[in-house]
This record gives sequence, structure tokens and C-alpha cells, in this order.
Amino acid sequence: MKRKVLGVILGLLVVLVLTVTIVKWNNSSKNENLTNIQLAEVTHSAFYAPLYVAMENGYFKENGIEIELLLTPGADKVAAAVLSNDVQIGFAGPESAIYVYQGGEEDFLVTFSGLTKRDGQFIVSREENKDFYLEDLKGKEILAGRLGGMPVLNFQNALKNEGVSESDIKMNTSVEFASLSGSFISGMGDYVNLFEPNATKLVKEGYGYIVGNIGAFSGEVPYTAFYARKSYLENNEETIKKFTNAILKGLQFVSEHSSEEIAHVILPQFPDISLTDLTSIVDNYKKYDSWLTTPFVTEESYKNLQDIMKDANLLDSYVPYNELVRNVTND
Repeated sequence: MKRKVLGVILGLLVVLVLTVTIVKWNNSSKNENLTNIQLAEVTHSAFYAPLYVAMENGYFKENGIEIELLLTPGADKVAAAVLSNDVQIGFAGPESAIYVYQGGEEDFLVTFSGLTKRDGQFIVSREENKDFYLEDLKGKEILAGRLGGMPVLNFQNALKNEGVSESDIKMNTSVEFASLSGSFISGMGDYVNLFEPNATKLVKEGYGYIVGNIGAFSGEVPYTAFYARKSYLENNEETIKKFTNAILKGLQFVSEHSSEEIAHVILPQFPDISLTDLTSIVDNYKKYDSWLTTPFVTEESYKNLQDIMKDANLLDSYVPYNELVRNVTND
């Protein structure tokens, strides 16, 4: 009797081992069928919620893509990573692609999908101000980020729109993007421009107050977009279409769902933030209409970007939209 019981147990163990082995083999086979894409992101922020929704909800895997997300602070560094073939796709301000084109690169960077349509920075002050205007920056030092990057360009445009002269403020562009929070905490500057979740984290730690949003003062531009080398787009058309389809589903989700539902989905991307805080952050981005409804980058918004660059003396003449932007669709 004992031998029979032992035999049954051994038999069950064999079945269990075989089942686990088959499941692992199937999962391995599925993963082998996925196209791996290394994606360099300029910063990790809830501002990019549609991207993280696409990742967390499995929209990329539905399209046969495995995303390897690599934090690469600074749009210039993202562009360099794509140009050096360290990654296949860059996610940053498309102004970096314009600089590459101006530099004469033959296999230049082509923007194929958009995500955000206005600046996502929040202005953090050392002092509380519930009735903030950009005029309040006069005579004050603000840490604005790297000169020539999208954050600074949009901040300059916001000043222009509000009639505030750059000569009236102390705009510090010497601090690296990734060091803005730390520099402000150490005592540098009266104000700092930060993306979320850094702005809320700084406020919760007692170092300042959120007083304004730059996107509300600037205008619509293809603020953050996806680009790749021209040759990669030409040789991987189907993969790019599938990638863009996943982004479209992410954009549709944030458009159709509440801030709390969005926060719940992307919470794994921000393990140091509570669901309550993340919901509040997402709500702010929804409030300021930060995201596109489709990945399509319009010629008008691209021209707005170039106008801002020309105003900042960073562009002598317009670059060709039809060469640097190739909107990908599944039609």
C-alpha cells in the first residue's frame, strides 16, 4: 500500500515538473518571438504616463515588442545613444534631432511618433505664492536646465508670451538636468523648473512650493517624441508601425480613463510614490492637457517648435518637416 502511495506521489511530482518545464518553455518561446527594442528616455516622469501605460498594460507585447527602457538624462545624450546605435529609439525633445540634422549627419534622426504636446515642467519656489505670475521671477534666480534643450526653450517662450524679459531674471542654465533638484535642495536658486514626480517629492520634503506650470504659459509643440535613425525606420517599417500602435493605445487609455485609474496602472514605474500622490500628479497633467490624442506630429506644431528655436537664436532657417517627421500609421 505504501509503495502504491509513494508511486502515486512520484507520478504527480513528475507531472508537475513536466508541466512547469512546458510552461517555462512556452514562455521562453514567446519571448524569443518578441522584437527587443532598447528605448532611451530623457527622464522618468509621470509626464510620460501614456508610454508607461503601454508598457504596463502589455500593449507593446501585444504588438510583438519587448521594451528595454534606459534612463538617459538629457536630450543630447539620448540623441547620442541613438546615433551610436546603443539604442534603437530615442524618446526626447525633437529639437535634438534638428541639431543633428543641422550638423550634417547623413543618417539623421527622424521623428515618427509624438506623445506630449506642451511643456510638463512645474515651477517650484522656496516661498509659497498662491497667486503666481511669471513677473514674480524678476530679480530672482531660477534653475532652468540645459541651454538649448526643450525645457529651457519653452521656458524662454513662456517668458516671451507673458512679456517678461530674460534680462530681468537670473536664468541659471549651468546645472545639469539630472542635478536640478539636488542643487535647489543645497540652496542654489530661488526657483527651479522640475518635472513630476521630482516637483512633488521636493514639496513633500519641505524644500519648496509648486507655484506654476510652464506649459500653461508656453504653447503647443511636439514637446517629447520618439525618433530613430533614418536607416532604422526604412529597414524596420513594420516594427515602427507596431511600436506606434502601442503608443496610440496608451494615449487612448489616458484620454478615456480617470487620473486614479491611470495612476494605478503606472504605479509600478514609481515605487517610491503613493497612489494618492501619483493620482494628484497625473491629475495635474490632465488638467493642463499635456498629452496628444494620437501620435501624429502636425506640421503646425513642428513649426511652433522651430519658431521658438529661431527666437532663441538656435536656428537660422527652418528645417524640412517632410524629412525630419514621418508620421507612421497602420493604414
